[in-house]
Amino acid sequence: MTILVDVDHIDKIYPLKTGGEYVALRNVDLKINQGEFVSLIGHSGCGKSTLLNIIAGFEQASIGGVVLSGKQITSPGPDRMMVFQNYSLLPWLTVRQNIALAVDKVMTDLPAAERKDIIEKHIDLVGLRAAADKRPGALSGGMKQRTAIARALAIRPKVLLLDEPFGALDALTRGNLQEQLMQICEEYKTTCVMVTHDVDEALLLSDRVVMLTNGPEAHIGRILNVDFPRPRKRMEVVNDPTYYPNRGEIINFLNQQKRDKRRKARKVSEEKTSIPAVTAVKTVEKSVVTLGYVPTTDAAPLVVAKEKGFFAKHGLTQVELIPDSSWQTIADGLANQRLDCAQLLAGMPLAMSIGADRKRPTPIVTAMVLARNGNAITLSKKLYDDGVRNLKDLKKAIAATPDQPHSFGLVDSVSMGSLLTRYWLASGGIDPDRDLSLSIMSSAEMKNQISKGFIDGYLASEPWNSAAVKDETGFVVATDLEIWDGHQNKVLGVREDWAQENPKTHVALVKALIEACEYCDDRRNREEIIKMLAKPEYLNLPAEQLRPGFIDPFQRSLDQAPEMLVRFNQYYVEQSTCPRRAEALWILTQMARWNITPFPKNWTEVLERVYCRDTYGQAARELGLPDSVDDHESVKLFDGLVFNPDDPMSYLASLKISHEIRVEEIVFEEAPAPRSLRSKSLAA
Repeated sequence: MTILVDVDHIDKIYPLKTGGEYVALRNVDLKINQGEFVSLIGHSGCGKSTLLNIIAGFEQASIGGVVLSGKQITSPGPDRMMVFQNYSLLPWLTVRQNIALAVDKVMTDLPAAERKDIIEKHIDLVGLRAAADKRPGALSGGMKQRTAIARALAIRPKVLLLDEPFGALDALTRGNLQEQLMQICEEYKTTCVMVTHDVDEALLLSDRVVMLTNGPEAHIGRILNVDFPRPRKRMEVVNDPTYYPNRGEIINFLNQQKRDKRRKARKVSEEKTSIPAVTAVKTVEKSVVTLGYVPTTDAAPLVVAKEKGFFAKHGLTQVELIPDSSWQTIADGLANQRLDCAQLLAGMPLAMSIGADRKRPTPIVTAMVLARNGNAITLSKKLYDDGVRNLKDLKKAIAATPDQPHSFGLVDSVSMGSLLTRYWLASGGIDPDRDLSLSIMSSAEMKNQISKGFIDGYLASEPWNSAAVKDETGFVVATDLEIWDGHQNKVLGVREDWAQENPKTHVALVKALIEACEYCDDRRNREEIIKMLAKPEYLNLPAEQLRPGFIDPFQRSLDQAPEMLVRFNQYYVEQSTCPRRAEALWILTQMARWNITPFPKNWTEVLERVYCRDTYGQAARELGLPDSVDDHESVKLFDGLVFNPDDPMSYLASLKISHEIRVEEIVFEEAPAPRSLRSKSLAA
């Protein structure tokens, strides 16, 4: 389909009299096709009308822009006509004269007779022949709105913009006008963008419903495709079996936003009643920070930030890096407040927040990605000797020995490595839970287990794949570059209450680590980084063992030539540090697929709560970097299956191998109040 309107990553920022600024819209990206009807819906104050005014040219975006038919919109124009809720008719002109005013102004190149024909045609189009010579004061509300629609359509705009056009009308008149609007749009293939608060109206009229989150920094939370066939009849739409599920999706989103609004209001109220600081300071709240991590090459940004002084540069005078071989110990350290923050596996913030494996939920937020890619699937040398070279061969080998147990090692059930391994196996027809035994173990233990023949394979970060190849106990059958190039692997995680209590420290931490990630992706620095990582206090491994994939070519087996994988370890390029909610949503689908967690019915709320994009945005802007990415871009993995982040349930239904999907409303544990509030409560 032809894209007619391209809303290209726009922000709208208003200056405040106090000297600050109010961010109404943040990173709104929307492509509208020729002839499409799109509705914007959300609670009051979410920026719906602001977005419509920017498309109309009444306002300008602060960042980004809107392109119509290849030209940027910088002012109002006759190719866009707006229909307002209050009709906006000139009271001293008749219906005919109000329509003629627009036609005569815009179509000056047409003969008077032809312009007259257009005016009369549009009077008939909206059924106002009997009232053509009446002024607005003698018209009903519905007739006034039909006049406004006729005036807008008469100049043949490319886009019809409607700002709650039927909001002031009674139900019967509103229904009749909706029917007329549908008929007109279908007859003339009119492209429409409409702001509405009416869920049923949006479903009846729209091809897509765009749902906006609460302001400030409102953005597109969800996009619902409405697939009712056209032409549409109201009762046929209502009786369609997908009508009420679609209606429920929109209402569920709006309810999530309502809960989020109440939560933020409580937070503001608590902050106002908290004990004020003696003096206002601009420095970080907490300069001494404990940061947990697991020693692999993915930890390079943490080590670089400490060794090269990036932490100190941003006011974090003492950051203690605390290594641990177990990801579960890292998670426990965050939950019990032994750690302030931690390098986490990509799925851990989501799993900890919603309570995976029946554990008590601990609200965790993540504000940046620390590493992308960097994993590989290693199989045993025995399988290699038996002729296994790829996934197809592995399936044959497993099928050939049904009585022989086959097992894989995973570092954690919610690691990206675990989810990608399961995905890779399932795409080849291997059910990871029925055809294999999966065991949780550390990366170092995996390498020992495969050498002893206790497991058939594992997925791990470096240096544990290269070590197995070097020792001739395993071979690399696939890297994650072949499964999903560019996926998030490790993220920064902090408790939600810690982030609320230490917002400046959180931003400083993110800024330091973004700069460290940039340093890591400058390949001129990697020889130096290898020496840092090899130190006893960090990885405590020979430098030579850390080189494959990070600097040197990567070797899959001893009888294959090494190959250079430039993006095997990726930290900064292509906005790698920016958290992407579409990736997080894919993680949620996979955790539900394998019955690790239910799929959240309120998944938008979960992502908004866990993925702390406002902190990342502030840090990026202070560093002069782009502060956002497209959250609605589809993901395509190696098997060609496309994940549409606006329709996760259809994606889950398309997966051939999975558990029965549980869908549940996730009720978040409230984060404890900041210490200042707790202290005040105790004092009382």
